Amino acid sequence: MSTKLPNLLFDFGGVIINIDYALTREAMRRYGASIEFTQAAQAELFDLMETGRLTPEEFRKGLREHYQLTATDAELDAAWNAMLLDVPAERLALIAELRAQGHQTALLSNTNQIHIEEINRRLREQYSFEHGIADALDRVFYSQEVGWRKPGEEIFRHALEQMNWKAEETLFIEDSPQHIETARRLGLRTLFLTPPLTLQDALPAALRAFPREYSAPTPA
Repeated sequence: MSTKLPNLLFDFGGVIINIDYALTREAMRRYGASIEFTQAAQAELFDLMETGRLTPEEFRKGLREHYQLTATDAELDAAWNAMLLDVPAERLALIAELRAQGHQTALLSNTNQIHIEEINRRLREQYSFEHGIADALDRVFYSQEVGWRKPGEEIFRHALEQMNWKAEETLFIEDSPQHIETARRLGLRTLFLTPPLTLQDALPAALRAFPREYSAPTPA
């Protein structure tokens, strides 16, 4: 049996950064829009943005046209970013500790230019991360840059190939069930991080259980 430490493939929103989709939906409603964007599903406009097929300017134009909005660029960006909350220091400390132990790490995120620029700006201010979240991991894979998004298999295969990782030696940490399903189908071990569990609550136990699947206890 291999003694290699498990590779760690992290989702971003809901795993490393706290996120609340309802805050963006509420912010958009102030401008008269009921946007189709949730953790489970979203309208094509958002898919196009997350796969790099729209620039931020085209995305804002699409929001205005599709939802009949008159908001300014700054107002739209603020509403779109409202879902982004904090990146707790203890999660970054845990990832740093695991890297020091010898675990290879990567991020696999469905995201977009507006969000990443805002998150990385905050990380520079709060933690002096020159390159944003990329400073905390060995590699980052953003849907907007690779042109695929979860739950499609292509983005998973791309990350594994680029990292030279075997699926069975990799633990994928994620809070969306549809993405967990794809990872399992491809042979990755998974940690389904269901609220209110956090990374520091569940990841150490999942690593102790590896390579068996770890089922976190149902919160009381």
